[in-house]
Amino acid sequence: MGRARLARLHGIATSYEPAPGRSVQITDDTVVAVLAALGVDASTPHAVRTALAASAEAAHAALLPRTVVARPARPPDLTGLPEGSVLGVETEDGAAQELGAPDPAALARLPLGIHVLHAHSPDGRTARAPLIVAPDRVPVPPRRSHGFLVQLYSLLSRQSWGMGDLGDLADLAAWSGRALGTGFVQLNPLHAAVPGPPTDPSPYRPSSRRFPDPVHLRIEHIPEYAHLTGAARLRADALAARAAALRAGVLEGGALIDRDAVWALKREALELLWKVPLGPGRRAEYCDFLAEQGQALEDHATWCAIAERHGPNWRGWPAGLREPRAAGVARLRPQLLDRIDFHCRLAWFTDQQLAGAQRAAREAGMGIGLVHDLAVGVHPSGADTWAQQDAFAAGMSIGAPPDAFNARGQDWGLPPWRPDALAAAGYAPYRELLRQLLRHAGALRIDHVMGLFRLWWVPEGRPPTEGAYVRYDGEAMLSVLALEAHRAGAAVIGEDLGTVEPGVRGALAERGVLGTSVLWFERDYGEPAPEAAAASAPTSASSSASAPAPESAAARILAPDEWRSACLATVTTHDLPPTAARLTGEDVALRERLGLLAGPPERERSRARYELIEWMRELARRGLLPEGAGDEEGAVRAVHRFLLRTPARMIGVWLPDAVGDRRPQNLPGTWDEYPNWRVPISGPDGRPHTLEELAASPRLHALMRELSDGPY
Repeated sequence: MGRARLARLHGIATSYEPAPGRSVQITDDTVVAVLAALGVDASTPHAVRTALAASAEAAHAALLPRTVVARPARPPDLTGLPEGSVLGVETEDGAAQELGAPDPAALARLPLGIHVLHAHSPDGRTARAPLIVAPDRVPVPPRRSHGFLVQLYSLLSRQSWGMGDLGDLADLAAWSGRALGTGFVQLNPLHAAVPGPPTDPSPYRPSSRRFPDPVHLRIEHIPEYAHLTGAARLRADALAARAAALRAGVLEGGALIDRDAVWALKREALELLWKVPLGPGRRAEYCDFLAEQGQALEDHATWCAIAERHGPNWRGWPAGLREPRAAGVARLRPQLLDRIDFHCRLAWFTDQQLAGAQRAAREAGMGIGLVHDLAVGVHPSGADTWAQQDAFAAGMSIGAPPDAFNARGQDWGLPPWRPDALAAAGYAPYRELLRQLLRHAGALRIDHVMGLFRLWWVPEGRPPTEGAYVRYDGEAMLSVLALEAHRAGAAVIGEDLGTVEPGVRGALAERGVLGTSVLWFERDYGEPAPEAAAASAPTSASSSASAPAPESAAARILAPDEWRSACLATVTTHDLPPTAARLTGEDVALRERLGLLAGPPERERSRARYELIEWMRELARRGLLPEGAGDEEGAVRAVHRFLLRTPARMIGVWLPDAVGDRRPQNLPGTWDEYPNWRVPISGPDGRPHTLEELAASPRLHALMRELSDGPY
């Protein structure tokens, strides 16, 4: 009982429900391991008693929480302060203000920002804590709009160097905003990858979420490129010629996108550009950027420089280099000044091109512009975990517990943030991360947004079945998010598919965070359709309830007016089949070839056919399929007409769907079996389409006319 009480004190759940009404207990070994990752020894009964006593003593002595959070609709709880205590505050602009007796409502009326709260008790004790004063809600999109969802690497133009880049992004935004009336472009995470070769092509397992990856740079758009002369110019021209061959291989030769080959060429070109002297104005801009980014950028660039010598796994570096403030790093830094400056310069170049892309989007009339994506975590041996070791739980990985769709659970190989460390730091690591991502964004998508409330921690060396949920302060996490989004004037979209704890969607909606609604999953699982006994269950949860077990009858398709309005509505995502593949059955055929079907092939094909027939009947019944059955392009338009009938605030079009692409960008459950994150946008015949061809595609324009002319 003592260990369970200690676990609760530290936010660790000792049981979980894989299905309604079924509870699974967490093993003692797992509880001990998770507590150890939080710095608490619970290995013996004596250690448990000692830890409980220490927790009780700390709670009794504390005048203030580690971080105080206030907002108009929810003033902070200060009941722990003794009678007669007085408060003072130092605002983030440096002003001091005496508040007198504790008045939670007065704290909530302070200017928005990150302040410092001081407390003085009658017995002479004093305390100080970060005070976060946040708005109740994040900004909402200025109007209902539609836009594209795209994996940037897959969007090649006739100018890109073998993969889509920030120049292509600016062109896509400028063209689609002006010609198609789109309001946003949602991207994959552009976070800095762990350097290879081979580089993990997944954008959801980065080295750093705080800085973007310079592989996305358009080399020719860097101003110093125009000033290359002599041998440097000849070398740059030779690199551009090799890049053209790389591009042709992808667009015309059937080659996959090769991130490492692209980076090898760009890196050499960037070395040339780094040597070009900056003019006075550019030098002043660069110095401003360095001053603004401060220690975070210096740490990131230092990690990159050391990784060039010792490889990207900092845990295998010489002992004196494994911490950013170690003496060994201080001794090495003078030898690395040029390399550190090189990586700082790349961060600046990338930041400028991101700013240019957002500027192009807004100038094209987009109300939102770029929607950046925040991955759920980082690589355990990357730059962020090296620079912020105290913020991460050592020896832990996040994932998902076993459920009806995956009896073995999931381990994503990403270390979690420590909730206690975040609170002790005033949520500074989280605040700074959000601020970086929102610099050049009109909205932010948060992958696995449920992680703001709890995450499934898996101890190193153990299967995902032996994990446990660890709780975060959802009120604080949402308040920091609301504050930073308010400062940036940006909307927030939460990816809330899958297993969602009761109350989470309500809490997100209360704070103005939009959800994610995918057409195929929007069903009422409380009322199974009587004719749907043979249909398949969806592979993710709907916005209205958790998904049923795979053997259960499919549920009734939600009518458009039953959808929530506070959402980004889409037909598919990067982890799901393109719509044309679903309509033609090619998604099932692909999974059959790779041995990924959950049951006998004929049963899976039958389920897929039934679901498709069910949807076509629904669309025809609502008058949304005038082209009739058997018209693939018409069916793609029809499912988007359905989205237009919903009250969704944002409607996203998966860009590959606009040209009939059959290949998924990512096929969950595969590694080498399928080229995840490496395929270009293509047409129905598999031939890659350039951005220029996309802009001229009759099929794309026919689909987008439906949205431009639709009900707004």
